[in-house]
Amino acid sequence: MTEASGPIPTAIGAVALSVLALLMLRAGVVGFQAFGVALLAAAALTAATWHWTRAGRGGVLPPLALGVVILLLWEAATRAYAVPPVILPSVSAIAVRFADSLDILWQDFVQTFVKGALSGYAIGCGAGFLVAVASDRVPFLQRGLLPVGNFLAAMPIIGTAPILVMWFGFDWQSKAAVVAVMCFFPMLVNTVQGLTVTEAMQRDLMRTYAASYGQTLLKLRLPAAAPFVFNGLKICTTLALIGAIVAEFFGSPIQGMGFRISTEVGRLALDMVWAEIVVAALVGSAFYGVVTLLERAATFWHPSQRRG
Repeated sequence: MTEASGPIPTAIGAVALSVLALLMLRAGVVGFQAFGVALLAAAALTAATWHWTRAGRGGVLPPLALGVVILLLWEAATRAYAVPPVILPSVSAIAVRFADSLDILWQDFVQTFVKGALSGYAIGCGAGFLVAVASDRVPFLQRGLLPVGNFLAAMPIIGTAPILVMWFGFDWQSKAAVVAVMCFFPMLVNTVQGLTVTEAMQRDLMRTYAASYGQTLLKLRLPAAAPFVFNGLKICTTLALIGAIVAEFFGSPIQGMGFRISTEVGRLALDMVWAEIVVAALVGSAFYGVVTLLERAATFWHPSQRRG
């Protein structure tokens, strides 16, 4: 296919095929005809994305196109093969349940993410950063804390979560404690590593200027460590939400993503489970994206942020 007939005409054909497949599914054509049209639409959309990327046009189109392909095939396959909802509900059923449960999903979001995950994230990342700076100042702490931190990071959350729930109660405080424990070590290790990246010549220059340890730390070493610090923050965004959800499996008020997932699985309401999973995925992606934007704003000068 030539460049002139590349991404745009192929994309138009993919959209037309996708609409046709959805109309066939809407009209009740649930056999292999609808599945075949959906498969053809997915192939055309994939080809359009490939041409678009090959032409040097990235952006959000490739991930969006891949997401549409997956959802289209998911919907067509569940209808064509009459998959029972207790095994895998269709995308449309999940969407309907999502729209009908916005109040419940919002309450679960506030309980799990705003109260549990965010507070634990702030405590764990803040503690990890401060301990890393202190251990940089006192090498004895670094030699003693890193092995202990490695031991804590190796402890399974399945084992520590019930203990912390018993210690801190069944409300969001115990979930914040679990998240803080999970976020502490990645933040500690990344910050300690970042504080060692400056060169000896740079440190000698600061001593030549009679800079104190605090001045060297604030004006040289912390700016150089910023990419490592943000790397730790980005790693902890995913750990925070996972930790809060898993901790709710071991005791929670009558709300929260983990509580809702475990309850609805017992009731075989898989559409609600998938609705909670969608919320968790959207929240986690948005949280990671916010931290990434903050990193670009704070470290715009760093070579890792250069484009091209």
